[in-house]
Amino acid sequence: MGRFNKRKYAVEISGEQEKRRRANRRSLLFLRERKDKSLFESDEVALKMVQSRPDMFFTVLCVLLISLGTVLSFSAGAAYASEAYGSGFHFVLNHLKHLSVGIVAAAIFYLASHPRWMRVFSVLFYIGSILLLILVLLIGVEGGGAKRWLDFKFFTLQPSELAKTGVILVMSLYLTRYDESVNSGFNRYSLFHGLIAPSCIFLLVCVLIFFEHHFSGIIITAAIGVGMLFIGGTYFGWFAALVPFVPLVWILIKNSEYAMKRINSFLDKGSDNLVENWQSTQGLYAIGTGGLFGVGIGESSLKYGYVSQPQNDFVFTIVCEELGFFGATAIILLFLALVVRGVILGLRAPDKYISLVILGLSFKLAIHVILNVGVVSGVLPNTGISLPFFSSGGSATISQMIDMGIILGLSRFCTQKQ
Repeated sequence: MGRFNKRKYAVEISGEQEKRRRANRRSLLFLRERKDKSLFESDEVALKMVQSRPDMFFTVLCVLLISLGTVLSFSAGAAYASEAYGSGFHFVLNHLKHLSVGIVAAAIFYLASHPRWMRVFSVLFYIGSILLLILVLLIGVEGGGAKRWLDFKFFTLQPSELAKTGVILVMSLYLTRYDESVNSGFNRYSLFHGLIAPSCIFLLVCVLIFFEHHFSGIIITAAIGVGMLFIGGTYFGWFAALVPFVPLVWILIKNSEYAMKRINSFLDKGSDNLVENWQSTQGLYAIGTGGLFGVGIGESSLKYGYVSQPQNDFVFTIVCEELGFFGATAIILLFLALVVRGVILGLRAPDKYISLVILGLSFKLAIHVILNVGVVSGVLPNTGISLPFFSSGGSATISQMIDMGIILGLSRFCTQKQ
């Protein structure tokens, strides 16, 4: 046997350790660059390293907007509730009931929003919302010539509100799974995985909502879907393929008496047609009456039979009257801060999936606020879109609370400083 060489042995051991160290380093870099290549995989070790508390700034903004919304919703609807139901607390009690359900749902989704099982949960949520959309067409409660609600005795639910969240969750999952194909440029793979397949996810929901005669729901769902494609990195040139759908939407609107009535009312708002333009006109009067500083909370005069359903879609007009320009601007800035904070959290996410979910839900919130404020200020046709946290609609309130619960749950992992 040859003589044992300690120096050579030490060099060999050192070389093996160096190789192992480099391999581990390459593996870690690969995981970071890879993000999520599987539908239901996640780098649990990396995710545990960044787990923290929910984002406090986002939490404070949510609590502040919910509190303001409850107070101002009560103020806006008390007069109408007293006249129609004999109690000024009717609408605020309903709002608190739905808010309570929403808080419980938000807590459940907060706990469920963990990268280990979030991906499976997203698929189940989307499938569940599709089944509810089908169920509402079969046994839904009819109102205004359309079936949009399911009656659960304690509260009614509009599945289209949940379906918007389901679209965001599953599109985030799909665009993450096929990230390389989506971002591969001008080729057939990016066309299929970046446009055709993910578009089917939200178009299926749009078709089901169409049978409910809910055109504002179709428009918002489509806008969310297109927004998710843009955020997810779909090749910009493929968006031209969506242009033919624009005249199709117009044809559907033209063949809907209800939708055309809203459009014609908007285009004819300068006329003396007070029957069709009553709500919009009175809403604008309320906004103008508030001036710079408002008449004070509870002191609105136009909520007494002038602004129709002041606790719901047109609640912001009463807010403007009671708080004035500066108060209304402050509320819009709070919404803006909430959306911006959501974007920041999305950019700090540890993987693309979590990032897309948070950005998509923040985008959904922004769309609702922009459309509602646009409608009540006369910039857009009346579409029946609620103002998040302020309007007393039950389904919208529950859906918004679920969205906030998901964002807060995922914010525990958004600690990367980017």
